[in-house]
Amino acid sequence: MLNRFYGAFDTERRSGACDGDYRTPFQIDRDRVLHTPTFRRLQNKTQVFWSGEYDFYRTRLTHSLEVAQIGKSISYWLKSRPDGPLGDDFFIDADLIEAICLSHDLGHPPFGHAGERTLNHLMRDYGGFEGNAQTLRLLTERIFSARRSGMDPTRAFLDGVLKYKSLWTELGNQPEHHFIYDEQHAHLDWAMGGNDFPLELTPGKTRDTFKSIECQVMDWADDTAYSLNDLSDSVRAGFLNIEKIEAWAEKQGADTGDGTPLGDLMKAIRRRRVDPFVGKRIGKYIQSTQLVTDVNFLSGTTNRYRYRLVIDESVKAESRLFKKLAFEVVFLSPQLKQLEHKGSRMLRQLWEVLGQRYISEGTIDGQDFQLLPADTAAEIQAAPDEAARARLVCDFLAGMTDGYAARTYKRLFSPDFGSIGDLVG
Repeated sequence: MLNRFYGAFDTERRSGACDGDYRTPFQIDRDRVLHTPTFRRLQNKTQVFWSGEYDFYRTRLTHSLEVAQIGKSISYWLKSRPDGPLGDDFFIDADLIEAICLSHDLGHPPFGHAGERTLNHLMRDYGGFEGNAQTLRLLTERIFSARRSGMDPTRAFLDGVLKYKSLWTELGNQPEHHFIYDEQHAHLDWAMGGNDFPLELTPGKTRDTFKSIECQVMDWADDTAYSLNDLSDSVRAGFLNIEKIEAWAEKQGADTGDGTPLGDLMKAIRRRRVDPFVGKRIGKYIQSTQLVTDVNFLSGTTNRYRYRLVIDESVKAESRLFKKLAFEVVFLSPQLKQLEHKGSRMLRQLWEVLGQRYISEGTIDGQDFQLLPADTAAEIQAAPDEAARARLVCDFLAGMTDGYAARTYKRLFSPDFGSIGDLVG
């Protein structure tokens, strides 16, 4: 079906490849993501609770699949609205949305956001670490390792995962900020079509509001999944119950009466109907969206910046409430913080030994221990400087699953773990 929403600017790849394929450019993007080991590794990376703890908890993989489903449903809803600007030959491409949503967490390291913060701290002298920046690095440089040239994404796809558009040094190397790596400036410039940001879009939160419509859809789909589906896991795990919600609500001065978000959640818990509650709420969040026209420095170049996603304020407030509840009652609980500390310590000790051997190019106890796979070690040793070696060691750690990181840690530091037959991750 002809779709006038996108033009050559949106579907362009740097290589110009894939002309004449029976699939659309965005279907190719999605398929390339789905068939990579990087995507499959998300099945053993933490979402809220450590992957492998129980079979029914969400992992980064199931979270990404749910975000993709929600994102596609938002695109269908926006197309179906009779009061909206979209139609049968002018619509937000669902395959593109799916590709973006499936990819949005590819760069996240093991052990959840704690692992991300740890790697950012360890990389503080080498340009930092950020999950979104790492996703960009994977898509443009690391996926398809045979040639280490990335998956050659379309401009619309690449731009769709760019939630953050400020460089590490533009933000003063502050660890609490979101950023992309300094060396990714060329990718950002290409995504923007070579256009400079206007002065009013200053680095940081102001510039981060400048997202393509597909990125905005992904962002709301991610918020929807985070604020609702993660609640479901928290109830199942026993971290969230009526008593804890009531105690938290009293401290916050939040209403728990009939018809309120917290009241509805507690009613669902009492009736053991949390999953139907979540499913109904997801539908509500999807249908809370609409498009409005926008004018900015790219709106005349592509329809992806001609429209802005507007979300009903009451629904946004409810989402913020649920996220705050989950964060303060579940994510800050001693049980999860103890696990985060353990994951952080494992990453730190792995970094220290790999850094001594490969970043500083030294020996360990006077010996040249080969601790990494041969091809990884060779790539690091061929890197031009210490910062490049550090980035490659960081790539290796960030690409680990929770289980692989734990097994590698045990092989290196636990005297009674490991054998010759255990050397394959």
